[in-house]
Amino acid sequence: MEIKRHLQLVPLLERKSFFLFGPRATGKTTLIRQQLSEKATIIDLLDSRYFLKLSSAPHELESIITAAPADIIVIDEIQRIPELLNEIHRLIESRNITFLLTGSSARKLRRGKANLLAGRVWSAGMFPLIYQEITDFNLERYLQYGGLPLLPQNPVG
Repeated sequence: MEIKRHLQLVPLLERKSFFLFGPRATGKTTLIRQQLSEKATIIDLLDSRYFLKLSSAPHELESIITAAPADIIVIDEIQRIPELLNEIHRLIESRNITFLLTGSSARKLRRGKANLLAGRVWSAGMFPLIYQEITDFNLERYLQYGGLPLLPQNPVG
């Protein structure tokens, strides 16, 4: 079952780059794939190929972007390599690239004294489902089980 979220990424990104923070399992990656898959280059830092390459050489971000040009560059799980934020800062300034940076932990970035791109990016939050996004909303069930989207179940074997 596909859930239509109310948060619309394209209009936000037409104005400025963004951090999209939210708890794990709220559907950030799913939302990005639904709304930006044709407009964006998506760099998922859970993919060990990207993680290993960019953690050892953050400057390689520019070559990845150049090899797959797109209107928007998404870096999913940015908190895994905070050093990338300096490269992102440089690319916003020098090449006017629009970024969507996602993560579950803004606190981890702040604690690590990461470059939070003040004035260059805005921040948005993604939270559990709201009642308008839930078919057959039931307040009692919501209070008991919460509003996190269900993960698709893959059969084992």
